[in-house]
Amino acid sequence: MVFKLKQILQNPGLSISQLLSFLLLVLQTSFVQAGMLDIMTQAAKQHPGKSAVYVLEKGEESLLTRAWLTETVDKTIDVQYFIWSTDNIGTLASERLLSAAERGARIRVIVDDLLIDAEPVTMLSLDAHPNIQIKVYNPVHSVGTGFLTRLWHLITDFRGSNQRMHDKVVIYDQTVAITGGRNMADEYYDYDHAYNFRDRDVMVVGSVLPKIQQSFNLFWESPLSVSLDILLAEEKQRLTAKQIDDYVDWLRQYAQHPQNFAPEVRNAITGMGERVDKIFAGMQWTSVDYLHDIPGKNNQTHQLDGGGQTTTSLINLLSEAKRQVLIESPYLIMPEGGFEFFSEMLAKGIEIAIVTNSLESTDNLQAYSGYQKQKQRLLDLGIKIYEFRSKPGIYRRLIDRHEQLGKEVPIFALHAKSMVIDDRITYIGTFNFDPRSANLNTEVGLVIRDERIAQQVAQAIRQDMATENSWEANISDEQQNAGFLKRVKAFIWGLLPLEPIL
Repeated sequence: MVFKLKQILQNPGLSISQLLSFLLLVLQTSFVQAGMLDIMTQAAKQHPGKSAVYVLEKGEESLLTRAWLTETVDKTIDVQYFIWSTDNIGTLASERLLSAAERGARIRVIVDDLLIDAEPVTMLSLDAHPNIQIKVYNPVHSVGTGFLTRLWHLITDFRGSNQRMHDKVVIYDQTVAITGGRNMADEYYDYDHAYNFRDRDVMVVGSVLPKIQQSFNLFWESPLSVSLDILLAEEKQRLTAKQIDDYVDWLRQYAQHPQNFAPEVRNAITGMGERVDKIFAGMQWTSVDYLHDIPGKNNQTHQLDGGGQTTTSLINLLSEAKRQVLIESPYLIMPEGGFEFFSEMLAKGIEIAIVTNSLESTDNLQAYSGYQKQKQRLLDLGIKIYEFRSKPGIYRRLIDRHEQLGKEVPIFALHAKSMVIDDRITYIGTFNFDPRSANLNTEVGLVIRDERIAQQVAQAIRQDMATENSWEANISDEQQNAGFLKRVKAFIWGLLPLEPIL
């Protein structure tokens, strides 16, 4: 098998489809014990300086790909999320990571502190496994922090309390990574029965992986990422072996219950190898760069501005536009200098079209209130704005299981963070077009310089802008069927001077 692999990899006439199909075959055999790292490293050598990408438009496809990769790796999984919920998807993901750790894989997890909803015993029980380490980023809100301490941090270090790690990336065997808009919770993978997100991820292999790994390591080693051993030292001392065993037993029983982990989903993961063949065959080898911030975002200590590496990189990227820019962002609030920057672009004849959430669809009324105050000014500039419907026609194309949803369609909100420039450059990542992403939150994303990928993502964004999926922004909130109470709440939020932290 090794000899045949070398022969195939040395074949200059080998097509990408043939190469990736063979790699899939290798991964599905006992040769997987040698690990993905060596195999994909050899594949990348056939495309020096290039990376292969595959856009994950559907939530379920993104979930199954993650699950399959988690069950395939045998060395390392590095995880970095803004949100990791204790709902069904979050719990099942924890169980799969524990299983990978029991196979011998080293698991490292960094989660932002702001929205952690897990109990200390849950996190400590996972962290107790010798192959699992969990760190919490900027822990001033939730983990190991009492109410008075949180209040003190908010009063004495307002910027520090608002500086969050918005990164979302998983790295498998230092060889394959997935990044984009999705956190780890039901609604990001179309599994919430009431409310789901229209989102986008991208899977990548190749020469950009070392940069992604370096970014993760930078956050892992940062003083802002604190181990549970330190945060929950007292709780850890009180934790007994029986409590750990009880939680692990509960976690396994939870994952085995068909109501929690449906047999059809389990079978889909098991049979994912066949689907991965299609995914790998569809990956494009091209020029890819990884944008990321430093821990802390910038050197500011009190001010709410300062920008960041991703902010500067995206401004430079937009400056390359000659003809058209398509933007998809759940929140749209121009930061300082944004109006002037876009006004100059429009004066050059560059068309700018943006799709964002409507009042009806938004999950963040504070952010919407900031956009609402700027909307007319943005339209007057000449920017075309589309507002995503809460029940878009596109949902049937996004959810493979739509027949199972019955007559009641879940509400959808836009959560994808993407940009296409001149149908040739694509950004897919975590950056929202708002002051928080520009100045406070650390962000990541891939810049893909490939016309095929750009046209694919542009088509998806234009589809989201279509009449069946979005309104034009000059339609009133009342005409969009936004409820009276929601309109009142948005109005009240709009009275507050929150723009710098939105």
